[in-house]
Amino acid sequence: MNILVTGGAGYVGSVLIRRLLGKGYTVDCLDNLRFGGESLIEVWHNPNFFFHKCDITLYEDIDRIMEKKDFFAIVHLAAIVGDPACKKEPELAEKTNWDASVHLLEKSIKHRISKFIFVSTCSNYGKMSDPNGYVDENSSLVPISLYAQLKVKFENLLLDEASRKDSFCPVSLRFATVYGVSPRMRFDLTVNEFTKELALGKELVVYGERFWRPYCHVTDIAKAITEILAADNEKVAYEVFNVGDTSENYTKGMIIDEIRKQISNCRIKNVEKKEDPRDYRVNFDKIKKVLDFNISMRLPDGIRELNEIVGSGIIRDVDDQRYYNTPH
Repeated sequence: MNILVTGGAGYVGSVLIRRLLGKGYTVDCLDNLRFGGESLIEVWHNPNFFFHKCDITLYEDIDRIMEKKDFFAIVHLAAIVGDPACKKEPELAEKTNWDASVHLLEKSIKHRISKFIFVSTCSNYGKMSDPNGYVDENSSLVPISLYAQLKVKFENLLLDEASRKDSFCPVSLRFATVYGVSPRMRFDLTVNEFTKELALGKELVVYGERFWRPYCHVTDIAKAITEILAADNEKVAYEVFNVGDTSENYTKGMIIDEIRKQISNCRIKNVEKKEDPRDYRVNFDKIKKVLDFNISMRLPDGIRELNEIVGSGIIRDVDDQRYYNTPH
């Protein structure tokens, strides 16, 4: 089956593409290479891999790609990713994360593409109303940042406002905060950044150590997408799934505790933050129940591999701008 992956050269996309090719899919990768394309070199000669250098906002180019091949599914990863990046370039974020996504959805329906997988975020939940509880797919959404606001807006269009069709299977996946090693490495994600700084022997400044987030390894994010692609449409059509594991909710302080178990002589400076508009523990029972989804990597596993690649010098300059989505 032919799969179109937008943003396929990115942090999640480059892991996903390898997994899809390994499963026997034919994969078309669409990416503007804003952060480079080295992540694709390994798969370049795979006969089932096709690359299109294209920006998701260039509609004529997008239309041309979609007309040339019958795609079974689209995995829509392309976006201005994260709160800081969207805050820095709000107009581009609106154009990319909303306008271009709407165009892609309309063209997908027109071309009768079966599955449309939209990558969303658990930051849609904002702050828990019950500080001792968990949020799930039925909980109220309180998007604080432009990034989350645009994700919620498109989710509403995709699942509720667009005309329902029996032949169309849209799915929204709300990712936990991602971490781990990827062919397109990032060190501006919480677990990756914390481990990198401490592995280098630097002092780590931590703001608001007691606020909750869920975390999920990038390989398990790719695994979840693959399982959605393989699932029967009647199981997943017009559904939202949180992607992660309920046991993998951590505060920043708890992450530091896990890092200390593997890295000695950690220097930590905690900066008290009395309030955080994003504070949420997430329940992931739905994806486990519907798809029998289980993660393969846990936080200590991710810390171990990150410590190894930083400490061994596999990545020579971890402060290079290519590993960050905003100016570093």
